[in-house]
Amino acid sequence: MTDAAIAKPSAKSGGVKLAIVYVTCLFFIWALVTNLLDPLLKTMKTVFTLTPVEASLTGFAFFIAYGIMSLPSAAFLSKFGYAKSVMVGLGGIVAGCFIAIAAAKLHVFGIFLVGLFVMASGVTLLQVAANPLIASMGKPEESSFRLNLSQAFNSLGAACGLWFGANFLLKGDIFKKDIVITDALREQALGFVSNVYFAIGVGLALFILLIFLVRQKITDAAPKTGHLVNPFTALTSKWANLGAIGIFLYVGAEVAISLHLLLFLEQTRILDIPSEQAGKLTTFYMVFAMIGRFGGSALLKAFKDYFLLALVAVGAIALSLVVILTKDMTPTAHAGTVNLLLASAPVTTGLIPAFAALLIGLFNSIMFPTIFTLTLQRSSAPTSATSGLLCMAIVGGAFLPLAFAKIEELTGSISMGFIAPLVCYVYVLWFAIVAKNAPTHEIEEGVAGGH
Repeated sequence: MTDAAIAKPSAKSGGVKLAIVYVTCLFFIWALVTNLLDPLLKTMKTVFTLTPVEASLTGFAFFIAYGIMSLPSAAFLSKFGYAKSVMVGLGGIVAGCFIAIAAAKLHVFGIFLVGLFVMASGVTLLQVAANPLIASMGKPEESSFRLNLSQAFNSLGAACGLWFGANFLLKGDIFKKDIVITDALREQALGFVSNVYFAIGVGLALFILLIFLVRQKITDAAPKTGHLVNPFTALTSKWANLGAIGIFLYVGAEVAISLHLLLFLEQTRILDIPSEQAGKLTTFYMVFAMIGRFGGSALLKAFKDYFLLALVAVGAIALSLVVILTKDMTPTAHAGTVNLLLASAPVTTGLIPAFAALLIGLFNSIMFPTIFTLTLQRSSAPTSATSGLLCMAIVGGAFLPLAFAKIEELTGSISMGFIAPLVCYVYVLWFAIVAKNAPTHEIEEGVAGGH
């Protein structure tokens, strides 16, 4: 794509602004769908009496789709363009929602996993299209700012997903302590799951119609496509590969913490609160991420993106260590009670690791979009291919939660599971440091030359 083509959106600023609004809505949508996984894991674990590793298969089934579908999604995007990719991606989420409804009616955990995979396949196509689309809409040097700003709404969607899930997936009697689980209680819990995915499926079907009506505005604002790009060309770029590893580890760390945060907070020695209240409290993990992304977008106007990435990596490492090193703390005698955001919880030493775990969200905030744009700016491969590889790397969300759960099983401590994300954040810190001196270029479809 030429410089003139890159500048084209400025000639139709109204169309570009409208396109940005629609694409930003996509960030919100897929975050809401993805973060229903956290309360869903608790539901599946309780209803089907699963071990920690078995329950983590909910995350595995969802995020493995990124590993399988990202490169085909990149090929589809390069051939059929952004507007069609968005509509097909949304259609995939709708199809997955109705498979999940069927699973709830049939009481079959395996069908749930299939539905989650189909949903995630749609989300994958959305991510492959939306991330480079936002990054290319404006000045190249502000691409990290734009993507971080859109990702702030992604965090808003994530927080809404967690809150929505806690209110509608974890409110059944089956989650009360010391209750005997009966078939009637299982039926009630799965009924809530069915209602949630029905509402999402219908809502997204209507949004597809809206996208269809404005598809030309998205096409006009998007980078040019129309020829099939071999998605495997991204593997020839050093920086595409380094960035893919960074995305793999970062997403794995974020998802591993998010999926286990509810179980972590509800422990007797941490906050000792009911599952529904712990689920609501996990919302603040993403609220902190949203605050960090809005704040990070502003800071990126004044500081280099690689500098801020290094800074937040250090913060995430420090907080992970706090959680791990306070693993042996047990509740002290009650010193009174405080209203902890949503529920009254005993003032215990468990507040320290609880707050540290939630606050990691603040430092996660700018990691994904900043790694993404740092890589796009340094990759020698076409943008669609690089984006496809980076989105494929989101498959880290399938594997790191399993590593987290395995460490938990081996040590008997959820706190020790934080060793898995700790290692991931160390790599992100290294990536930020080495990105400082790497040559960059404008984000465009036909990048040539090696770095």
